[in-house]
Amino acid sequence: MRPRCPVSNPRKPVHGSGGRTSLCLGIQKLNQDTFSPLKTARSEDAYVFNVCVLKLASSVISIISDVVSLFICVLIICTKYSQLLKRGTMKMILFRKFRILILMVFLIACSMHIMIDLLPRLERRTQGGCSCAHTPSAESQGRPHHRARTPAEPGWPDKHTLRILQDFSSEPSSNISRSPEKMLAAGDNTDAFNTRLGHYKDRDRKRLLMRDTEEDGVVSKNQMTGSRLLALFDHPLFRRQIPSLTDEDTLFNVNTDIKLDPKGSTENQEWQAEGNMEERSPTEGGLPADSYPIWLRFHIGINRYELYSRHNPVIDALLRDLASQRITSVAMKSGGTQLKLIMTFQNYGQALFKPMKQTREQETPPDFFYFSDFERHNAEIAAFHLDRILDFRRVPPVAGRLLNMTREIRDVTTDKKLWRTFFISPANNICFYGECSYYCSTEHALCGKPDQIQGSLAAFLPDLALAKRKTWKNPWRRSYHKRKKAEWEVDPDYCEEVKQTPPYDSGSRLLDIMDMTILDFLMGNMDRHHYETFEKFGNDSFIIHLDNGRGFGKHSHDEVSILVPLSQCCRVKRSTHSRLQLLAKEEYQLSRMMSESLMRDNLSPILIQPHLEAMDRRLRYTLNVLADCIEKEGYSNVVEDDLGETEAGHLNTARGR
Repeated sequence: MRPRCPVSNPRKPVHGSGGRTSLCLGIQKLNQDTFSPLKTARSEDAYVFNVCVLKLASSVISIISDVVSLFICVLIICTKYSQLLKRGTMKMILFRKFRILILMVFLIACSMHIMIDLLPRLERRTQGGCSCAHTPSAESQGRPHHRARTPAEPGWPDKHTLRILQDFSSEPSSNISRSPEKMLAAGDNTDAFNTRLGHYKDRDRKRLLMRDTEEDGVVSKNQMTGSRLLALFDHPLFRRQIPSLTDEDTLFNVNTDIKLDPKGSTENQEWQAEGNMEERSPTEGGLPADSYPIWLRFHIGINRYELYSRHNPVIDALLRDLASQRITSVAMKSGGTQLKLIMTFQNYGQALFKPMKQTREQETPPDFFYFSDFERHNAEIAAFHLDRILDFRRVPPVAGRLLNMTREIRDVTTDKKLWRTFFISPANNICFYGECSYYCSTEHALCGKPDQIQGSLAAFLPDLALAKRKTWKNPWRRSYHKRKKAEWEVDPDYCEEVKQTPPYDSGSRLLDIMDMTILDFLMGNMDRHHYETFEKFGNDSFIIHLDNGRGFGKHSHDEVSILVPLSQCCRVKRSTHSRLQLLAKEEYQLSRMMSESLMRDNLSPILIQPHLEAMDRRLRYTLNVLADCIEKEGYSNVVEDDLGETEAGHLNTARGR
């Protein structure tokens, strides 16, 4: 029997039959079935047996189709030469030898199909060594060898470990997650684990995950000492406190009294990145609920007012995980116009990968429509940093990463359709193209140098089964047509209609749309057709800024039509207006803040200088639009005070300095 979390008394530590720990999440809104332990991984022999059975079934189907085709051919021949069949010789051949001939063809076809389908897999099964040591030519010849680790091996997580499923949505009805029990582990991480374990062996015996976060937070602060970015985040505008949180204001209600008991279950349930329990557990008591992996702690921190809190060390740790965690499984994301991959890490975290399609110097061709533009990986990275500097904090964390296409994509993918698209280019580079609506062909293949490719990795949001999200059509959505225009493009009073339509007729939703409009204009993103919110918070919540890949396409052109919602409605939050004014000053110039923030990414530089200068230019234009609105309608009718009298007083004091 597996240990279960008690429902009636969640504060009581959970004990099993003796041995190691049992991880129990105290998220009260979720039912017991959602947090059922994951199934154990199948053994290697069972997996190979199942593959062989499937291959054999495929062979039989192919053989039957061949035989049917042969019969059809014979019938056609017999019909065409019916006169010749009247002869005695042809009758003898047809009736006496025809059945033997068909039987021989059937046996030959059967043997050939079995040899073609099964022998290459058996050969790969007997091969040893690492595929990364092969030449590109050799690597592309066969399907990678997958090895499923058993739970008994040290340093690897058991499939019983509790996990919250996740999802990242960039288009409506495209929310798909892949659970870890369907994935195959690949490669060997024993040496890396031993190295990390030895590094921390002589230190105090706190949990590795929590202590890593605290130490990394200190390193980040030391690196930013004296920086302009640190001074910006220390400004009173970036130290505003959100209201006190209740159970209705947090996405998940976590019982912090539920702990990990090192003397609980007999099953091995360590997180892979944390080593053995003896190495990371206190000698007395259990581990608190905040011992969960970084991606799960990010999910738990989501509330009504923000996707993540200011100066949260979990976010920096999550960015490092995205850039360094070992990838165990890769699959294509369904839906969408361009290729995106779902990548799963060794700690069961997941991220959405967008590969590099253009160099940083390339601009969107002038003849391209906004809906057929390339999605840029560096735009996803820069959008997260820009959203953070504007203090919106509504873009999920994104980090850049340089991947080995052979070892980290092809060799670990469980998607047969993706694997089939890999090939070697005439320049001897590894390439693939996947399946999608646009730009998924050999003419638009993604090629490495020779097998290295850049990309962005965006952290998944909680799965829809755990935290439902509602998709809203953007009121200022474009027509996505080559000739037609949207209503807002021809009606100057369109905003008056929007103001009378729920949920824009009350609350802060309309002001949040203005924030999103400013973000899109600063990065030149015309592709904002939908946005999402968490259903639990109703209409009184922030909106999530997803799918920013079509930003930063043109630095030489400012698409002022993106700013039409702001010019039509003439409404903005006071906090947003004050931060824009602050970032327009020489001391906190937006381009310098972005440059310093983007330097922390592994793929730095993310943006070339013309894009940074374009943001300063667009910021000044935005402030001019707001100034015109204030002059026309008055300050109190344009700027919505969301700071309060006390915070406004502190802000004026800071400005006086």
